[in-house]
Amino acid sequence: MTTAMNKALGPAAVVAAVLALAAPAQAQNYPVTPGQRATAEQVAQAGLPLSELAPDAPDSYSVQRGDTLWAISSLFLKSPWRWPELWGMNLQEIRNPHRIYPGQQLYLEKKDGHALLRTRQASSEGPPSDTVRVSPRTRYQSLADSPLPTLQTHLIEPFLAEPVIVDEQTLLQAPRIVATQEGRVLLSRGDRAYARGNGAAPLHDDGKGSPADYRVFRNAKPLNDPDSGAVLGYEAQYVGKAQLVRGEATRETPVPNGKPQIDIVPATIDIVSAKEEMRTGDRLLPEPPRQLLNYTPRAPQAQTQGRIVSVYGSAVHNAAQNQVVVINRGTSDGIESGHVLAIVKDGQRIIDRTDPGKPQIKLPDERNGLLMVFRPFERLSYALILEIVDGVKIGDRVVNPR
Repeated sequence: MTTAMNKALGPAAVVAAVLALAAPAQAQNYPVTPGQRATAEQVAQAGLPLSELAPDAPDSYSVQRGDTLWAISSLFLKSPWRWPELWGMNLQEIRNPHRIYPGQQLYLEKKDGHALLRTRQASSEGPPSDTVRVSPRTRYQSLADSPLPTLQTHLIEPFLAEPVIVDEQTLLQAPRIVATQEGRVLLSRGDRAYARGNGAAPLHDDGKGSPADYRVFRNAKPLNDPDSGAVLGYEAQYVGKAQLVRGEATRETPVPNGKPQIDIVPATIDIVSAKEEMRTGDRLLPEPPRQLLNYTPRAPQAQTQGRIVSVYGSAVHNAAQNQVVVINRGTSDGIESGHVLAIVKDGQRIIDRTDPGKPQIKLPDERNGLLMVFRPFERLSYALILEIVDGVKIGDRVVNPR
C-alpha cells in the first residue's frame, strides 16, 4: 500500500498496528479473499452505515473466553457476515482479521452516520493519531489465550476427520479389507486385518518403513440433486482408522514337478481406532493432511442458489441449529469455506376459504435461518446451521443472505 493510502486510512492503520502488536508471532494467517479485502479497504475510512447495526449494539464490549467471532459480530450487527465492514482495517498491514483475543476491549465508534469497531477508545481531544509509539516491554501470555475461533470448533471438527464425499470412481478404486485373523467377523482397535487395492493401484507402502495412515469407510450412500435427480457424489460412513504395516505383494510358491504358483499376498493393516466395528468389504482412503480451522464468514460474491440434499447423522429429514447438512453446491459452483447462505422455507399451498371460489394460493417464501459452508467438495459441501427459526428439511433452498 502506498504512503498516501495509509494516511487516508488513518485510524484503520492504527487499529492494524495495535492488533499486530497484540498478536503472537505464530498466529495463523487466515484466508482473506480479494473481495473481502476490497470491502474492508473501501470502508476503512467510512465504516458501516448505522442502519446495519443491531438495535441493542453496545458501545463497548470486553472479549470473553469462549466467545466466537460470529457471536461478537451478531452482538453488533444485524448481518454478522458483514463484519469486515464494521472492522474495516488496513489489510495490507494486517492480513489476519481474526486477531481478537480474550481480554481485549472493543469500542463502537459512531460518526457521520457510520460506525467502526476499534480495539481502543478514540481520544476526546481529537481524532486518533496515525502514530503508534512502542517501547520495549515484557509480556506474559497463557498458551490458552489463542485468537477467537469463528464459531464453536467442536461442532465441525469431527467432520474434518470423519465423513467424506467421493465420486463413484474413487470409491470403486479404494482399497478394501479382504480378510481378518482367525476368521473374525468384526474388527476393533488393536486387531490385525488384510487389505487389497485394485489391479491398477495395489496397496503398497513407501518402501521406507514408515506407517501409512488410512481412514476406514463403509456404506457410501448416493447424494442426489433434488432438482435433477443426478448423483452428485457419495457420502461414505466413517468407521475408524488403520495403519499400513506391509504392502501387498506376489510370491512364487514352488510346486513339485510343475510351474511355480503365483500367490497374491494382501497388505497387512492394524486397526488403530474404531468408531464402529469394522468388517471385510470396508474401504480404505488415505488420511488427508490436517486442515486448519480458518473460516472467514462472508456472503458469496456471485448469486448463489442451491438446495439441502442431506442431513448428516440423522435418520429423519429435519435438521436443527448446530447440525450439519449437505448442499448441492461446491467448488465447481464457486463455493468456498466460510460462505454464508440464507435458508429459505417454501411457502405452503393452501385453500383460501375466505374466497367463495376456494382457490388454491401459495404463501410467500420466508427466510428460515443461516448456514455456513465449512468443507466444500467439487459438487457438494458440508455446512453448519448457525441460526434457525423453524426446522430445516431436505429440499429447502439456500440463497445469498442479502
